[in-house]
Amino acid sequence: MYNRVNLLRRMVEIQDITLEHQRRGVSNDWTYQNVIQPKYLISRSTYYQYLATNARKELKELVKNETI
Repeated sequence: MYNRVNLLRRMVEIQDITLEHQRRGVSNDWTYQNVIQPKYLISRSTYYQYLATNARKELKELVKNETI
């Protein structure tokens, strides 16, 4: 569970960065090539999988279940 929490936090961070750049009118491709890939060293398919995952919800559920 510890590793899953860290992965979900990383997904949320990448999603936040992408949303910030989308508000500026930049494409996801540009964001991936110039911001995400150099910092996180993930593939394009992994990047799009991270964007498609509802990481905030899963993270909230894991944290809730952990404290019970």
